[in-house]
Amino acid sequence: MEKQQKVKLVEKMSSLASTASGTAGFLGGWQVCHTVCLGLISLLSVVGITLVGMPLFFLTRVAIPLWIAAVVLWVITVGFYLRMKCISRNLVLLNAGIIIAGVPFTVVKPILPLLWIMGGTMVVVSVLLMVKGKIASS
Repeated sequence: MEKQQKVKLVEKMSSLASTASGTAGFLGGWQVCHTVCLGLISLLSVVGITLVGMPLFFLTRVAIPLWIAAVVLWVITVGFYLRMKCISRNLVLLNAGIIIAGVPFTVVKPILPLLWIMGGTMVVVSVLLMVKGKIASS
C-alpha cells in the first residue's frame, strides 16, 4: 500500500511540474503575452471597463525568467517520463512545443516564425494524438 502512495505522489508531482512548465512556457513569449493582454482588455470592455495601454505589460520584464523556469520544469518532467513512464508523452511533446514557440530571446528573432511553426506543429500533433487516444479508448 505504501508503494502505491509513493507512486501516486510522484505522479502528482510530475503532473504539477508538467503543468507549470507549459504555463511558464506559454507566458514566456512576447506575442503570447501581447495576445493575453489584448484578451484581458477585450473582456474588461465587455463589462464596461475601458483601459488604455497594456495592463499586463509588466510580464515582459519576467518573460525570460518564466521561459527559463519552463525549460527547467520541462527537463524535470522529461526526467520523470524517462525514469518512470508516469507522464503522458503527448503532454511532454505539448509542453516542448509551447516552450519552442514561446522563445523570448531577441537573438532568435530572424528565425522566430520557424520556431512558431515548429512549436505549433508539435502542439497540434500532441493534441491530435491525445484526441486519437481518447477516441481509441472509448
